[in-house]
Amino acid sequence: MRFLDDASNVLFVGPPGVGKTMLAVALARAAVEAGHRVYFTTAAELAAKCHKAALEGRWKSCMNFLTGPKLLVIDELGYLPLPEDGASALFQVINQRYLKSSTILTTNVGIADWAGAFGDATVAAAMLDRLLHRAAVAGIDGPSYRLRGHQSQAGAIRAGVNARVS
Repeated sequence: MRFLDDASNVLFVGPPGVGKTMLAVALARAAVEAGHRVYFTTAAELAAKCHKAALEGRWKSCMNFLTGPKLLVIDELGYLPLPEDGASALFQVINQRYLKSSTILTTNVGIADWAGAFGDATVAAAMLDRLLHRAAVAGIDGPSYRLRGHQSQAGAIRAGVNARVS
């Protein structure tokens, strides 16, 4: 939990099903057990919350809410397209938290591809600049945990077909 004391960030990068969210939740739970305030959200939910707050004139209170916890977990960045102002809202949150508190981010988008994912190279570069300044980046690769049953079943079917052909 030293990363919380340093206001450092953690980025889990990899394809779906490799355990990025599970690791983020495990760190969040450990932070809660250590007495820290934690908030978990998806990138899409965060963008929607910020958009609604801006429309209702509650932008400042929304930012206060999102910058308050010692740890903010933003899950599933890149899985769903962000609305037009979503990348900007996400940048605002990251910028407000910068050097003050920690963020864990899970994404299936490689860091080099963030400009395309956000549709704005400048916002992506500025966000990465702040996130990576003090960060541990964990690239996770491998087969999907959720599809492991299907993979073994497909292997058994292939083996059966190959046995009949021989």
